[in-house]
Amino acid sequence: MEYPTSPTVAHVDLLHGIEVPDPYRWLEDIDQDAVQQWIIQQSRFTEDYLAKLPGRARIKERLSELWDFEKFDLPMEKNRRLFYTRNDGMKNQAILYWQDELDGEAHELLDPNQLSTDGTVALVGYAPSPDGILVAYGVSSAGSDWMTWKIRNVQTGQELSDRLDWVKFSDASWTTDSKGFYYSRYDAPVSEEQDIKDTNYYQKLYYHLAGTSQDADLLIHKDDEHKDWGFGGEVSPDGAYLVISVWKGTQRENGILYQRLGSQEEHVRTLLNRFDAAYSFLGNVGNLFYFETDHQAPNGKIIAIDIDHPGIEDWRVILPESKDAIQYARWIGGKIFVCRLHDVVSQLDCYDIDGNHLKSIELPGLGTIPMINGPAETQAKQAFFLFTNYFTPLEVYRLDLETQTSRLYKRATLKFVPSEYEMKQVFYASKDGTKIPMFICNKKGLDNYNGDAPTYLYGYGGFNIAYTPNFMMSALLWMELGGIFAVANIRGGSEYGKAWHEAGMKFQKQNVFDDFIAAAEWLIGNGITITRRLAIGGRSNGGLLVGACITQRPDLFGAALPIVGVMDMLRFHKFTIGWAWVSDYGSPDEPDEFRNLLSYSPYHNIHQGIQYPPTLICTGDHDDRVFPAHSFKFAARLQTDQSGQAPILIRIDINAGHGVGKPTGKLIDELTDQWSFLAHALSMKV
Repeated sequence: MEYPTSPTVAHVDLLHGIEVPDPYRWLEDIDQDAVQQWIIQQSRFTEDYLAKLPGRARIKERLSELWDFEKFDLPMEKNRRLFYTRNDGMKNQAILYWQDELDGEAHELLDPNQLSTDGTVALVGYAPSPDGILVAYGVSSAGSDWMTWKIRNVQTGQELSDRLDWVKFSDASWTTDSKGFYYSRYDAPVSEEQDIKDTNYYQKLYYHLAGTSQDADLLIHKDDEHKDWGFGGEVSPDGAYLVISVWKGTQRENGILYQRLGSQEEHVRTLLNRFDAAYSFLGNVGNLFYFETDHQAPNGKIIAIDIDHPGIEDWRVILPESKDAIQYARWIGGKIFVCRLHDVVSQLDCYDIDGNHLKSIELPGLGTIPMINGPAETQAKQAFFLFTNYFTPLEVYRLDLETQTSRLYKRATLKFVPSEYEMKQVFYASKDGTKIPMFICNKKGLDNYNGDAPTYLYGYGGFNIAYTPNFMMSALLWMELGGIFAVANIRGGSEYGKAWHEAGMKFQKQNVFDDFIAAAEWLIGNGITITRRLAIGGRSNGGLLVGACITQRPDLFGAALPIVGVMDMLRFHKFTIGWAWVSDYGSPDEPDEFRNLLSYSPYHNIHQGIQYPPTLICTGDHDDRVFPAHSFKFAARLQTDQSGQAPILIRIDINAGHGVGKPTGKLIDELTDQWSFLAHALSMKV
């Protein structure tokens, strides 16, 4: 294939005594005319190729049919008023609604579809005031992580004059008097043109009084000595304290600060500063603070700390560690709800504040509880939780806090029959013998085990994120086409607690790739598929996974789909929030960690004379999480060094970021191209 020209430059870095060529360094200057022309040429080339694929129109038509169903999130209750987002089907963005009581009339509060002509302005966060009168909400443009927060009156729909800019990685937490909220932001970039590329340091915590200018916001906390520290403020359920979580990048360990509210003592105090574990604030009874933590408990436990006697010897263990890892805990109705994973399937239990087990919540089946929420007050009557699995779109259940029984509140209706599909879980051995779980899903009646079923293997493996059973519209279409969808729960995630995560970090990162390669070998060895019918895919850190696997084992896969991937492991820390990933990857500035990163960095391990599988690289031109030059450089080098006939394409979504808030139209177009490419590469009948 005659690809668009990707010129090389004679750029060589001397890193820890090793010369490292970087022939496509120029692609990092994404605002330069040469790079913009390269983007245009590559996009035209990819579109010309995809336009000729058989079945592309049918795939888009069926995706559009499947996508046209009601989607909603978890209701949030404030002063007996419910808030939630809902998309009735094909709107680009979900609309924010409110209603009084459980079955009250729904009122539209904010329609993000009216904020842009192309649907690329998205609602990415909202926080109702405790009295239910005001809602603070954040919007982002073109998929950016940057948010602008505003305030709207619920009853009148009137927009207040407030505008909070340069907010990133922050929620809003209202004071109990509903007069204002805490949030975190960065200083404005030197120029707005650099906001996609520049590193993000020195986050600061502020208090904003509703109805005032951002310039008048009260600075609550900053740390000029630690540029990589971030701060998340949360008002305690009783309104007496501001609890501040201090984070350092993506590492699990954090610190805790606090401030007494409504008293003369208003300076910030330190509670936990060892950064020896993860501490998640749940709630308090007076000066007794409750936390979910993995301190000396890799699978998690619940503790209570008296802030007047915070020594570790005085900590109370409320709920000890168990064999199943805690995914999260919530303080609702004066009780503690704990969601654990048992072999990657959710379990939900309720305890009193002394750790006594009250009830195991009955669930509708095997799957995932992504979230549960409800009022913290002891007089609260109800909570809500979500349930999903590979064949069940998000369902909302109402939980009666008095009886601890649940009933279905909202369920979507789709144009498919869930009972026609099946899911099973298998366990296979990785290279070092570690047992790895994997879900395999397909349509019933399919002759899957004839040895060459088209199979899509998906994975992530990082940052303590568990890939539990979740509904994926794209996977449903794949199965409709006769394909098998498999998810390998490889190390690096939180499926089995802290130890599972640490087994896929830094110098152990190769375990992640070995686990994924072993999953592919298991699928082939057990007569499910063969190499030319096996595709792999992953997003973000999962894109790194795919890039590393096709450079380490190009012979094993029939196609690859690396999406918004981290591909240059020697420069990831130079852009946006990439420095924060050092906790998982290691630092290129440290000699030993540099050599480890170089050993698997996808961009640096592409070699001439190798036949790489058909690969469609996907990114967004406004991705300010994983800088798009990762994908640009990887694509240019892979196209140049490819010795086989398999296509190497890059799909660059314009006015799109890492994926958050992507409009429905763009999602359908992206998935259409991805499935069309894989179906053709694996010789599927469409």
